[in-house]
Amino acid sequence: MTYAKIERFEFILKQLETVGKIIVANIAEELQVAPETIRRDFDELEQQHLLTRVHGGAIKYTNVRNEPAFLRKLQMQKEAKRNIARLAARRICDGDTIAVDTGTTTVHIADFIMAVNDITVVTNSIAAAVQFNLAIEERRMTGKVILLGGTTNPRQSSVAGAMTLELLGNMNFDKAFLSCGGISEGVIYDYDLDESLISKKMLDHSKMNYLLADASKLNGRSFYQICHIEECTEIFCDIACPLEWLAFEEKWTECNGGKS
Repeated sequence: MTYAKIERFEFILKQLETVGKIIVANIAEELQVAPETIRRDFDELEQQHLLTRVHGGAIKYTNVRNEPAFLRKLQMQKEAKRNIARLAARRICDGDTIAVDTGTTTVHIADFIMAVNDITVVTNSIAAAVQFNLAIEERRMTGKVILLGGTTNPRQSSVAGAMTLELLGNMNFDKAFLSCGGISEGVIYDYDLDESLISKKMLDHSKMNYLLADASKLNGRSFYQICHIEECTEIFCDIACPLEWLAFEEKWTECNGGKS
């Protein structure tokens, strides 16, 4: 059966409304057309602000010029983010001093802390600080949580600014766990200048750096450059390393339902 463009559009948008994220290959198979046709359809629908392209597929439309509010963004790609955070939490060992930046993936790390002792957590994420405090209260970890001072950003449940940078400048970390707004051509980006500077400072003062990025961040470029991907020790993502990223395959760890 041959589908007209308008029929393909209706099918794509209905699927998107039902499942939240759709894959080019799956839609092409359902409609019995070439993947290139679906990619062109996705491009046209994105221009109409009816969806947002991500690596290998599309999600419901989001305005990439402005980062979504924290609570709304927390629900986007939630299962993938939690799988990534689950594996990242396994890199935390007894006695570590860690830095955790603000983000809706890094905020989940504390949920998966289990039987880890004498940890010092330094973060500019108000939400992450609450979750790590809960881990201490529930006796899943021992140690302390340091919430950095600075100017609050309600949209991100975070703090940033000159005071935050000054405090970080006097600290050293065993490990830093970083989020991002996008990765393109080996460069890691974020939306907010102040928070990007915080992430960069954490990275510069840490022995090992872990990037947490779900597939929607791949081939995306947002406002400010944080660093080059080569500066990361390991990259956690919910998909396997794409062919065009094979230069970084040794750093890449696919998170599949928490299995490593």
